[in-house]
Amino acid sequence: MRLCDKRSAPCFLGFLDLREQAVVRQAMASFPAEQWALVGGYEEAERSVLAVFPSYFTVDDLELPFCAVGFRYRPTKALTHRDFLGTLLSLGIRRDKIGDILCGSGLSVVFLRREIAPFVCEQVEKIGGEGVTVLPDYDGELPLAREYMELRETVASPRLDAIVKALLHCSREDAAQLVRNGAVSVDHLPTENVSAQLAAPCTVSVRGSGRFLIDQIGPETKKGRLNLLARKCV
Repeated sequence: MRLCDKRSAPCFLGFLDLREQAVVRQAMASFPAEQWALVGGYEEAERSVLAVFPSYFTVDDLELPFCAVGFRYRPTKALTHRDFLGTLLSLGIRRDKIGDILCGSGLSVVFLRREIAPFVCEQVEKIGGEGVTVLPDYDGELPLAREYMELRETVASPRLDAIVKALLHCSREDAAQLVRNGAVSVDHLPTENVSAQLAAPCTVSVRGSGRFLIDQIGPETKKGRLNLLARKCV
């Protein structure tokens, strides 16, 4: 923010993971909402860059500091996120220079900071032992980012321990213990408050059990419980 004011020019930070983005949102709460944004290359991006810009800019005016690089390979070879990330990190590239990695059938797309994209295009010939064709500045259709499994449950209340109990199909006591142990995050920030009241939409992450998108809490059923509509990232 200070650099943006000093230079009267946009400034960027990241790629940031989901927890870092949650911290950024808290830090930027006092800054005009129309002068900053988190951008990752597509609507549902998980890793994003913080853009801070003067009041006479809009997000559409920005020359973003990252680009998409495509990789084509045989559709019979199922390359994974781990294959791509391992190859890039082995080149000495820092994690914050790498955005989302979208893996599809015969085509994967990686978002990279522009300063390291040419190096990657020159150096990478194989991913996971499979030969790849590199597509610099890729602007075609993106592989599906992620899939979700829909969950429909009922809960006694919108308390965090009740929600975790329903999501994991465990006892209320076990759910509360997970929260107290710091294994649960709400909107990517850890919380140990078992009685925290949740409101949809929000995200609940449980260490070792995955991430859940809470789409709806309520309305009340005839038995006085609350309908819960959620999606688990798979």
